[in-house]
Amino acid sequence: MEIKRKIYGKFLTWKNEVQGKKALLIEGARRIGKSTVAESFAKNEYKSYIIIDFNKASKKIKDNFENINKLDLFFQTLSLEYGTKLYPRESIIIFDEIQKFPRAREAIKYLVQDGRYDFLETGSLISIRENVGDITVPSEERKIKMYPIDFEEFAVALDKEVLLDYIKECFLKNIPLEQEFHAQAMHLFREYMLVGGMPQSVVAYIESHGDFGASDIEKRDILDLYRDDIKKAAKRYNSKVSAIFENVPAFLSTHEKKIVLSEIDKNGIFSRYDEPLFWLDDSMICNLCYRCNDPCVGFALNKNESAVKCYMGDTGLLVSLAFSENEISSQQLYRSIMNGKISLNEGMLYENAIAQMLTALGKKLYFYTHYSEEKHRNDIEIDFLLSNESKTNFKIHPVEVKSAKNYTTTSLKAFKEKFGKKVERSYIVHPKPFSKEDNIIKLPPYMIFCLA
Repeated sequence: MEIKRKIYGKFLTWKNEVQGKKALLIEGARRIGKSTVAESFAKNEYKSYIIIDFNKASKKIKDNFENINKLDLFFQTLSLEYGTKLYPRESIIIFDEIQKFPRAREAIKYLVQDGRYDFLETGSLISIRENVGDITVPSEERKIKMYPIDFEEFAVALDKEVLLDYIKECFLKNIPLEQEFHAQAMHLFREYMLVGGMPQSVVAYIESHGDFGASDIEKRDILDLYRDDIKKAAKRYNSKVSAIFENVPAFLSTHEKKIVLSEIDKNGIFSRYDEPLFWLDDSMICNLCYRCNDPCVGFALNKNESAVKCYMGDTGLLVSLAFSENEISSQQLYRSIMNGKISLNEGMLYENAIAQMLTALGKKLYFYTHYSEEKHRNDIEIDFLLSNESKTNFKIHPVEVKSAKNYTTTSLKAFKEKFGKKVERSYIVHPKPFSKEDNIIKLPPYMIFCLA
């Protein structure tokens, strides 16, 4: 089955606006469906297309890039090798897994300047330094990030468009869903949290008529692929990358959820782990969330790189990384989460899902904590910081995530007191219906996508 992806609309915008003057580069983690949506786009929107998969491209195809100064010969070779006629301004050539052959990316400059065809590139780990160190990165590229299937796309795949429309309507009206539909929407969110957004996992879940075990098999295969990527691509610091990756569930199961290097390396300091963290972030396998020391003057300007949370890019993968096959095959984990009985350790899945949903909206992740010398502990802890993104009238939107129905709002109120008029809107994400109280907007997790 083919899952509808919203990024398809961005491809259309690129095609109509750029009209061949720039290539489109799709960056994203492995196995999120880049190649599938690229081919679907090429098939539907062009008279003909060629896909060059650099994982298996022949020597002749790679050697053909020596002819980049003889473009008639270059295109003729492609057309003959792939048995496809190319039509000026009506054909597209896709460079798939372009990080495997950086020479092709360098050639984009000349291919775009030629103007005959459109060019689309897909790549995993494509901007890692090892992959671009020996080439001139072309300016004739428009980059776009692609993420795993988001909550909206998951709902559509499960034929829940009517429920999705009702959620949007209630959000716009600032009213809660009726209890029956709130229960349905929370059930859908929990399904999404467990299955995740990797296309193979979603398809396996749907085609098996709701078997979480079938999706788990697919997710474990993907985790093994990621481990292989780490061994091959991270090179001199792969052991550090691997240590962080394997310990993501352990970090997220703690109260503060921050990376604690002493747990994986007795000599661990952040200056020795900056490249491994960069690698995990840039590969889009993980979403990093940095502490902002002073939110008032902009999040990025006050980013503390020695205080960081590391969320998995896909929450479904986190489930399979965190729990053994035996725990999952027993169905006990799925049963407790689907019934809304989320323990402390399982609460990490809830927060990871919110991080994933915010990232899919294009939000950079930041958090805030304040240590009280008097109390000898953090007295303010804000899970995520959003903003109105204004440069002239910057406002902060703190977000707290609560996986349980009973909670306090002490941190949020203290944050609002500390930063005063800089706080425009405050959010609590909780499993209860939508409500507003004391200028705090309380959102169920299935409404997060509406913040776009």
